[in-house]
Amino acid sequence: QIPSKVLEARLTGVTPGLDRVLNLTHSIHYMRLAAIQLPRFPRSELLKKVAGIQGLYRLLSERIDADVLDAPESTVSTMSVGYDHVSLEELKKTGTRLGYTPEVLTEAAAELTVALLLATSCQLLEAVDEAKVSGWGSWKPLWMCGYGLTDSTMGILGLGCIDELQQTVAMHLKPFGVRKFLYINTAPQPKMAAAIPTEFVPLEEMARCSDFITVCCMLSPGSQSICNSSMFSQMKDTTIFSNRSRGSVVNQDDLYQALASGHIAAAGLDVMVPEPLPTDHPLFKFKNCVILPHITNATWSRVVKGCYRDPPTALCKGEILTENLIIYILF
Repeated sequence: QIPSKVLEARLTGVTPGLDRVLNLTHSIHYMRLAAIQLPRFPRSELLKKVAGIQGLYRLLSERIDADVLDAPESTVSTMSVGYDHVSLEELKKTGTRLGYTPEVLTEAAAELTVALLLATSCQLLEAVDEAKVSGWGSWKPLWMCGYGLTDSTMGILGLGCIDELQQTVAMHLKPFGVRKFLYINTAPQPKMAAAIPTEFVPLEEMARCSDFITVCCMLSPGSQSICNSSMFSQMKDTTIFSNRSRGSVVNQDDLYQALASGHIAAAGLDVMVPEPLPTDHPLFKFKNCVILPHITNATWSRVVKGCYRDPPTALCKGEILTENLIIYILF
């Protein structure tokens, strides 16, 4: 049971707009909550602010480890689908419960996957730049030619991924005329495969046969740097690669070499290592590499869905419902 106390929220460094969604000015008898975003102040400040709280509501911008868990929280909740920034072993040691939001990003993630693939394959950002700097001259038959989704083979790398996300991504891509879907996962998913339909194949075959490869997997020991030189070297030089899962799934040095050597046609990234990616990083030098600042979750509907059980009612009342704040308990 979470202690029933008047909400005593601390809004130090909360993301702009999050205070409006949470509407934390109301006194509601749920729990004492610290809503903190770390980049606004040093880690030492976090350790001071978590003292004496019953629940910690965190974003994914800093690791939750032994130092943080020295404070007697009964619950840690993260506003993210992934929880690789949380030390599960330390949570087990302290008996702290973990909440996360595995379903709230499914539609937003699928939509951004499509947007990233289109922006990369159609060279949209490069075309915008050309229009802005007077690069738009007389019509040329081959100028800004990209690669279409119609009649293509789409590879979905979903190792350890929630099956619903793989399926939603595929369903969003089908109207573009994708001819064939291939996927890899920890094991075949016959129900999902029949619904799309899609074919379960080894990673090597997906790399060889796909015109587009999109990464949808969770970060785990099995997926760490799974997209590396071995995979890139087997891809066609017309293949478009995109990643909106976790940056550590990709070996960025190998990706750089694949782009520099022309082993692959282009890359679209919404996640990198580190984040933010330094502006002088060599990947920014490529016109055929679209880099977004980790905006998969940047929809207001997703924020509301992550915080409220019944958005219209809850928004009017300004309620935070802890049964939704703690959506899934891992242990």
